[in-house]
Amino acid sequence: MSETIKNRYEFVILFDVENGNPNGDPDAGNMPRTDPETGLGIVTDVCLKRKIRNYVETVKEDSTGYRIYVKDNVPLNRSDAEAYAALDITEKNLKDKKKANPNLDGDIRNWMCANFFDIRTFGAVMTTFTKAALNCGQVRGPVQLGFARSVEPVVPQEVTITRIAITTEADAERKNTEMGRKYIIPYGLYRCEGYVSANLARKTTGFSEDDLELLWNAILNMFEYDHSAARGKMAVRSLIIFKHDSELGCAPAYKLFEAVKVERKDKDTAVPARCYQDYTVTVDKTVIPEGVHCEMRD
Repeated sequence: MSETIKNRYEFVILFDVENGNPNGDPDAGNMPRTDPETGLGIVTDVCLKRKIRNYVETVKEDSTGYRIYVKDNVPLNRSDAEAYAALDITEKNLKDKKKANPNLDGDIRNWMCANFFDIRTFGAVMTTFTKAALNCGQVRGPVQLGFARSVEPVVPQEVTITRIAITTEADAERKNTEMGRKYIIPYGLYRCEGYVSANLARKTTGFSEDDLELLWNAILNMFEYDHSAARGKMAVRSLIIFKHDSELGCAPAYKLFEAVKVERKDKDTAVPARCYQDYTVTVDKTVIPEGVHCEMRD
C-alpha cells in the first residue's frame, strides 16, 4: 500500500437524477427527501457513503486491505471478532494482554483500519455490547461528506402503477389487478461537499494515496453499478477537487466551495430544468488562494 496522504483536500460532487427517487425517506412512505422550507431535494451522507462502499466492494472483491466493514448481511460483531482472533485475544487473556501491552487498544484499532477500507476512510464506532463485549475502538475518519442538496427546488411526483400478478388465491377471485405507487423526481441536479483531512489520515487511520485515488474513482462511478428502476437515471456529472499544498491547508473550505457556481443557462425562464445541459458549472479561480490547486474530473 502507498504512503499516507500528505495534503488536505476539499471536493464538490455534482450528480443528477432523472425520473427516479435518489433517497427515499422511510418515515414519509419512501418519498424523496426534501427541505420543507425551500423545496430543495436532499440526499443524506449515509446514502452516498453506501454507494461508495458498494463500488469498492464490487471492484476490489474483498481483497486484502479493501474489505468493507458496514455491509449487507454481515454483523459488525463478526468483523470485530476477526481482529481479536488475529491478535490472539480472548475474554480470558484480555486483561493480561493489556497489562503486557499498554497500546493493545491501538493495535486492535490499527488492525481494523488496515483491513477495512471504509473504516480507514470514513471511520467507525466499533464497540458492540453483547455477552462477549468486543471493543475495537472508535475511529474518526479523514473523509467526511455533507448532505447533498439540489441546486433548484424539486417537485416529487406520485405515480400510480398496476400489476396483473395477484398475490393470493383469495384476491384473484375478486380482482384482476393490484395497484401500487412509486415516487419520482422528474429531474434534479444535486450538489454535495466533502473534506479529506491529511492530519487525521496520518494520526489515526493511515488513509493512503492509493485509497484517495480509489475514493475519487468510487465517487465518479458510484451510480454506475447501482442502477435500479426505483432510482431512475442517476449519474455523477462532475467532481471538483481542491488540493492544498500542506497537511493543514492553505484556505478555509467555505471560500473554495463558494468558488464553484452552478447556474441556469437561461435564468429568466420559468420552465423547470430537465437535463444537465440546462446548467453551467464554473469555478472562479480568481478567488482561489495561493497554495490551493483545482482539478475537475468528469
